[in-house]
Amino acid sequence: MLNKAILCGRLTKDPELRSSQSGVSICSFSVAVPRKYKKEGEERQVDFINCVAFRQTADFISRYFNKGNLISIDGSIQTRSWEDNDGKKRYATEVVVNDAGFVEGKKEQQSFDAPALPPERNETGTTIEDFGDIDDDDLPF
Repeated sequence: MLNKAILCGRLTKDPELRSSQSGVSICSFSVAVPRKYKKEGEERQVDFINCVAFRQTADFISRYFNKGNLISIDGSIQTRSWEDNDGKKRYATEVVVNDAGFVEGKKEQQSFDAPALPPERNETGTTIEDFGDIDDDDLPF
């Protein structure tokens, strides 16, 4: 049997980091994933998928991702149920994230609300902006 979910989409809001009573990091977020096909004359439909990550993965996501960032995740689909305050049985289906990664470069990953960061410099004091664009036709391979 197999339960594997692989998603690539944009965060719909900043990830929410909290801790369990035992101190385990828990990060909740939602990913907007556009569907592959669209009907002619209509907008492409998007699925909003709830996700949760634990421990180091939760810390990683909450530290490096913001609303609007493109993220790739790998995990499994799980359902859970509980009884709400009114006594009604409630259900949730979410992806439990095992691994998350960057899809965009740092420059493209600036969220709509985040201020631009100053360029990082390497040990020689240069930045990526110090290098010019190269025409692919000039490459020897």
